[in-house]
Amino acid sequence: MSAATHTSQQYDAVISQCRDIFQKKNTDYGTSWRIMRTSSITDQIFIKAQRIRSIEQKGTQKIQEDIRNEYVGIINYCVIGLIQLTLPLTDEVEMPKDTVMALFESEVQQTKSLMEDKNHDYGEAWRDMRINTFTDLILVKLFRVKQIEDNKGETIISEGIDANYRDMLNYAVFALIRINESKS
Repeated sequence: MSAATHTSQQYDAVISQCRDIFQKKNTDYGTSWRIMRTSSITDQIFIKAQRIRSIEQKGTQKIQEDIRNEYVGIINYCVIGLIQLTLPLTDEVEMPKDTVMALFESEVQQTKSLMEDKNHDYGEAWRDMRINTFTDLILVKLFRVKQIEDNKGETIISEGIDANYRDMLNYAVFALIRINESKS
């Protein structure tokens, strides 16, 4: 099996877990997240990434929720952010489940395609990176997104919010792949 095929399968396995949680939360809560502005979604991702970093630095945790769940949350909030960027803000909160899941799939496929293109060019360098580096990269991207949001979405030369969400999503997938590999 080629490295690209192996990565693709691992990526799909992580996304499958995230999709399952996303669907279950959609059943429980509906699309209540539709009222969130992207800045609020960015802050939700920040909270999760900051918790991971805090646990990594302290080496202990008091809440026994696994950091894997935080990475899953980062992935799903990134998808929510990407969806929100494509839809107009509206007072209509509820969306049909099949529409939501089609949007989820579309954003994940676009993000996976970006990962495959970057992996081709970078030769899967992420496999040699430390897991805590993914946390730091996610935090860097979050600070960039916050700055872009503070600039009303305007950039002079940099990628936009969507590109940063896609990178964070991919970094979180890479972290989960690496965590899963270290557990087996």
